Amino acid sequence: MRAADAHTEPSLTQIAREWGRIGCLGFGGPPAHIALLRELCVRRRAWLTSAQFEHAIAATNLLPGPSSTQLAIYCAWRLRGARGALLGGLCFILPGLTMIVALAALFISGSPPRWVRGIGMGASAAVAAVAVRAGMTVAAPIWAGASGARRARVFAYGLAGAFAAALAGPWLVLVVLACGLLELAGRGLHASPAWPLFALAAKPAGVPALAWTALKVGALAFGGGFVIVPLMQSDAVGTYHWMSHGQFLDAVALGQVTPGPVVQTVAAVGYAADGLPGALLAAAVAFAPSFCFVLGGAARFERLLANGRALTFLAGAAPSAAGAIVGAAVPLAAALGADWQYAVLAAAAVALLALRRAIVPTLLLAGCAGLLAVLLGAPIVR
Repeated sequence: MRAADAHTEPSLTQIAREWGRIGCLGFGGPPAHIALLRELCVRRRAWLTSAQFEHAIAATNLLPGPSSTQLAIYCAWRLRGARGALLGGLCFILPGLTMIVALAALFISGSPPRWVRGIGMGASAAVAAVAVRAGMTVAAPIWAGASGARRARVFAYGLAGAFAAALAGPWLVLVVLACGLLELAGRGLHASPAWPLFALAAKPAGVPALAWTALKVGALAFGGGFVIVPLMQSDAVGTYHWMSHGQFLDAVALGQVTPGPVVQTVAAVGYAADGLPGALLAAAVAFAPSFCFVLGGAARFERLLANGRALTFLAGAAPSAAGAIVGAAVPLAAALGADWQYAVLAAAAVALLALRRAIVPTLLLAGCAGLLAVLLGAPIVR
């Protein structure tokens, strides 16, 4: 149901301006995006009530894909229907996408300058610590909301997700789905989402391979963007050899220091695979499911929030996804190629996990440390 009446309904020009502003200022990932959207839609403009906004967050958290992007699309849909959703979503996505493609051209080109490589290696060294921080942030409310026997299951699901991310690579999503199905079975409910099996088994080549990877990234990201990092790493580095381990770490770091969701990292992967056309194709395919979910199902979101099967499935899949985000730190750390990068990783871990510093400034400082290291003669590994 649409929220704003004729007196408070924003124009499409306002949607474009305000959603574009959030797209430019949304450094810090989903928490920053949610805070900016709440400030705009609830507090400053009163386009949505607080209850409507919280329901929107709850509904988009049930969907696979980048939840803060879906929240931005859904809020625009509540205000101006399909046209608002398309315009608001595009204006929210394009600033970060433009930045990450421009940075990918600098950092992932064939022979970037030595100082650029130093910044990239420094920032990418900290990515594993960012993954642990992100996973703990997702896990904290899940753990706090569980009690008794439920906590034992939450721990088991989280452990399964962590091991899968560390060891299983592209099959991680199946483990997350299996945890959701186990929770359904434990409560006597049934579901049979067989399509992800087909999605993971298919292995096209060429441009279709890039589109397929992007589709998996956009449609299978349960619980947060970092969940799909092992899958993306397996395809980009191991299966199709579009980029090296170092370049992939650079891509993930770029996804963190630019505004927008981690999912837009796939644009950097696309750039490595096929230049600017590959970046645009990968981004378009990765974000398409979010638009489809909202435009096709937004009118039924209230029913989704009352759907026992969906909520039960999420009760198993969400802890597994949180564990997977933490477990993603293992392949990310293993991909580091120079010994000095581990010192940067250790410092970033202290800053992010012990001192609770902000992610973007920590990555920028890590990049500066990398620049200093190479200027002092530290080795560069491609």
